[in-house]
Amino acid sequence: MPVEVTPGQGSHGISMWGAPGSGKTTFLAALSVALSRRNDDWKIIGSDPASTDYLLDKTKELSRGRLFPEASKVVERYHWTLMGPTTKKTRWWRRKPKIGDQTRIRINMIDAPGGLYAQGGRAAEDLVDLRQRELLDSLAQGRGIVFLFDPIREFKVGDAFDHLHAPLTRLAERMLAADEMEDGKLPHHVAVCITKFDDRRVLETAMGRHLVGVEPDDPYGFPRVSDEDARTLFRELCRISRSGDAELVLNDLGKFFHPERIQFFVTSSIGFFMDRRRNVFDWDDSENLLPVESGQGLRVRGQVRPINVVEPMLWLGRRLAAADPAGVIPR
Repeated sequence: MPVEVTPGQGSHGISMWGAPGSGKTTFLAALSVALSRRNDDWKIIGSDPASTDYLLDKTKELSRGRLFPEASKVVERYHWTLMGPTTKKTRWWRRKPKIGDQTRIRINMIDAPGGLYAQGGRAAEDLVDLRQRELLDSLAQGRGIVFLFDPIREFKVGDAFDHLHAPLTRLAERMLAADEMEDGKLPHHVAVCITKFDDRRVLETAMGRHLVGVEPDDPYGFPRVSDEDARTLFRELCRISRSGDAELVLNDLGKFFHPERIQFFVTSSIGFFMDRRRNVFDWDDSENLLPVESGQGLRVRGQVRPINVVEPMLWLGRRLAAADPAGVIPR
């Protein structure tokens, strides 16, 4: 999912990666819900009717219908702009931004089936379809990555490494040919999102390692794992990989990217359950998922309260903007 920070000619994009079912489409819907819950001016706006319809449909499906958006089956393109307040680098005599200044993070989403990333071997030769080649192009043109790591899928399937290593290898080939490998590393910034923090198994793993806290200004008392402790939780969750290969994900990240350009986040697209009558988090009743009546799949039990969904996007926006000639830095 490429994203461009504008204005500025040095702007680059952000791409979203993840195994099938890691929640790429749900993450987008949760981003819209999370922005609506924030008490600031950040918002996401469609750049064309089709993109607006897509965002509205997925958001409604998650928040109102309390159902998870259907996974992508074909490659599609959509365009949005994430808009919010701006702090600009200015001359010393004008320290404050002009009234009306806005940070604009352009989001050009190429929504593709997660399995597309895992094609190994001679897959590069098989990318004949134009849409697939556009997807690979977007990865090479971007300078930011959101990588979704699903610890529950890793426990059941164990294929996170497969869905990271293949595209990284293809991307490195392109960047090396273009002489864009800085010190042997890719020039991207990476936000690693550990998903499904709302799942009791993930929460208890974090609690068992004493990584869980509560924000002092959170009126509901929801659990949190700080960004500083997120890498530690990632290491712990890698140990439950069905294939035993999850630790290779962390190794690959270190081999392909500059360590200072990698940040870990513990996230949840739906958040924890909270009884609206009590209006406070209950550690003994936190599951926010229920089986659907047909017995096929799961639905959201209570309100959707995303955790750390906006933050990775804004972190990447700040990193990309810091390298932008215009010096537009999101707050």
